[in-house]
Amino acid sequence: MDPVCLLLLTLLALLPSSACASLHGDALALASLREGVLSSTSELASWNTSNLLSVCSWFGVRCEHDRVVGIDISNLNASGSVAMEISGLDSLVNLSLAGNQLHGEIRVSNLPSLRYLNISSNQFHGGLDWNYSSLPSLQVFDAYDNNFTASLPLGVPDLRSIRYLDLGGNYFNGSIPARYGSLAGLKYLSLDGNDLRGRIPSELGNLTTLRRLYLGYYNVFDGGIPVELGKLIHLVHLDLSSCGLGGRIPHQIGYLINLDTLFLHTNRLSGPVPPSLGNLTRLVFLDLSNNELTGELPQQLAALTELSLLNLFMNWLHGPLPAFLALLPNLDTLQLFVNNFTGGVPEKLGGSGHIRVLDLSSNELTGTIPANLCPSNGLRVLILFRNFFFGPIPESLGMCLSLTRVRLGQNSLNGSIPSGFLYLPQLNLLELQDNHLSGPMPENSNTSRRPTQLVHLNLSNNSLTGLLPSSIRSLSSIQTFLLGRNQLTGLIPGAIGSLSHAIKLDLSCNGLSGSIPPEIGNCTRLAYLDLSQNNLSGPIPPEIAGIGVLNYLNLSRNQLNGSIPRSVAAAMRSLTVADFSFNDLSGWLPDSGELAYLNATSFSGNPKFCGPGSNNSCDYVAGAPRSGRSHGDFELALALALVLSCFALSLAAAAVRARSQRGGSDGATWRFAGFHQVDFGVSDVLECMKEGNVVGRGGAGVLYRGRARARGDIAVKRLVRPGSNGHDRGLDTEIQTLGSIQHRNIVPLLAVCYISGETNALVYGYMSNGSLGELLHGGGGKRLGWRRRYRIAAARGL
Repeated sequence: MDPVCLLLLTLLALLPSSACASLHGDALALASLREGVLSSTSELASWNTSNLLSVCSWFGVRCEHDRVVGIDISNLNASGSVAMEISGLDSLVNLSLAGNQLHGEIRVSNLPSLRYLNISSNQFHGGLDWNYSSLPSLQVFDAYDNNFTASLPLGVPDLRSIRYLDLGGNYFNGSIPARYGSLAGLKYLSLDGNDLRGRIPSELGNLTTLRRLYLGYYNVFDGGIPVELGKLIHLVHLDLSSCGLGGRIPHQIGYLINLDTLFLHTNRLSGPVPPSLGNLTRLVFLDLSNNELTGELPQQLAALTELSLLNLFMNWLHGPLPAFLALLPNLDTLQLFVNNFTGGVPEKLGGSGHIRVLDLSSNELTGTIPANLCPSNGLRVLILFRNFFFGPIPESLGMCLSLTRVRLGQNSLNGSIPSGFLYLPQLNLLELQDNHLSGPMPENSNTSRRPTQLVHLNLSNNSLTGLLPSSIRSLSSIQTFLLGRNQLTGLIPGAIGSLSHAIKLDLSCNGLSGSIPPEIGNCTRLAYLDLSQNNLSGPIPPEIAGIGVLNYLNLSRNQLNGSIPRSVAAAMRSLTVADFSFNDLSGWLPDSGELAYLNATSFSGNPKFCGPGSNNSCDYVAGAPRSGRSHGDFELALALALVLSCFALSLAAAAVRARSQRGGSDGATWRFAGFHQVDFGVSDVLECMKEGNVVGRGGAGVLYRGRARARGDIAVKRLVRPGSNGHDRGLDTEIQTLGSIQHRNIVPLLAVCYISGETNALVYGYMSNGSLGELLHGGGGKRLGWRRRYRIAAARGL
């Protein structure tokens, strides 16, 4: 038994009303409840069933006029399997079991005085087909957040006193009964978060006393918004979001003059924004985002002076941004991204000092950024990327102490970065990439030099000049630091080692010179390091090997010299991509560790490299034998080595032929296990593993492309696990898991091959179009629009 609160209610069969006509009868009923309670909580320990006369002092029990009128055992975090029948307490007014983990079926009936019933936030299942006519006084029924299935209960309209009905957050299916439109006194109706289908019944328009209506989220309705909802003139909150609605927004919604919240986002609504919405002068929150709305914003929306939130993003709206947006006195959040708005931003936008969130990204806006967006240090989020803004970044933004996220990339901004902009105290994301910014990266003018909260900084693809400032040490929280494709010069300061939280560091395509500072080894969390296409010189510092999680390393196209430190190959086990090409490196090509699996192009353009894989003998390049032996001894040793090598190669070739034959027939050496019905065997897999079929190499092994008999192309990954002995149980478990999964977004694992008891090759379906990562971040991503990228990130990427 769990020592924490544990409630195992196996049966609550409360006595019939004739036996409960007194406090003693009520106490007997509660005593039978207590017999099913197995809990260590002090609250339920107060239920002393040996003294029934003390029932009114039991925890959660309330009495009036010597009768039990209330039972509240909510939020005890109790769990257990329940088969509950609650009936017969004729004076009970309030019953709450909310906020526990009770599961099983529940039935409530014959409680003539019951007004408030709350069974929310449990795990009850089954249906709710009760005798609702035996609950004539019920006003509040909250069954939110359970596991109820089946159809919505048809008997609910028999609750003639009901005012509050919440059946949301369950798994009810089918359609909304038209009879629900007869609940004449209902003020609150929530059916959201279920699995409902069909049309929203027009009969709901008869609920003229309704103040709050929630029907969205996970439900998928046919058709559009019933025009009859325009009769709900007392409605304050209407949420029909994310439920598949199509068609136009009815102009009758403009009749709901008491609305303060209108949420219709994430549907398939089309046509223009109705001008009649301008009648909703009490509206505070308006969200029509993620639909297919078209046209310009109607001027009538200028009457919405109480508006705090306006979300119209991800539609097909066009035209200029109307000037009235800058005159809405209470506007806090304005998000219009991914539309086709043109022209400039109203110059007075933000002048009221109330704007906290402004996102106009991915439009066709032009002109300059308004200078007065942050007059009172209230602006927190400013997102304007992917437009056609030009001119300088307003200097006032460098003094906006409230900013937390700024994204101004992919515009035509010029001029210098405002002083202090990079070092604002609350800023955690700053993107200025793909502009025409010039001048130096500013120093931190704050004399306190306190560490900032900046986590992501992207200044790439601009025209920044000058030195990297030593004050970057104050960016100690940075995780992504991107300065590639600029015109920076001078040394990489040792202060770079202060970026101890950095995960991605890109200084490529600049004019940086001098040596790579050994302090770079202090950035022990780096997974991506790109210093390529600079003028760096000197040796590769061995301290770089201390970055044990580094996955991507690019030092190509510099003037680095000396040899690659052996520690880089030995210690950097996570390295899968590395490029040392076009430097002045020398010494033996790496033949161990992760570097041994790199393509030859990763080392090309270094004529002083020697050893296997190069055209140079290391002794020839060095100009002298590697030991004190005579030249004749060296020639003898070389000849002997050649003979032994030829002999070893002959033996290896014979072994491969024998192994291939055995693997294809009796499986004496190779074993084959398929997870799906396949038309190939181990011999076909071995045939794929040829040098001419190599499509990639990495730290985990070599990837080959082959072909099955009828299935088409397959991908074979030959695993290499240096230093591993015996089974890798974690890998075996992962293989079994992947082999059992069939999902359209996961590459199928078709089979595995074993040799000497170890997994040696994995066979996947070949993905000719590459992976999702390549599509998003590689060259193929150019054909992905931002609308599709957003949907991938929001729905499929996770």
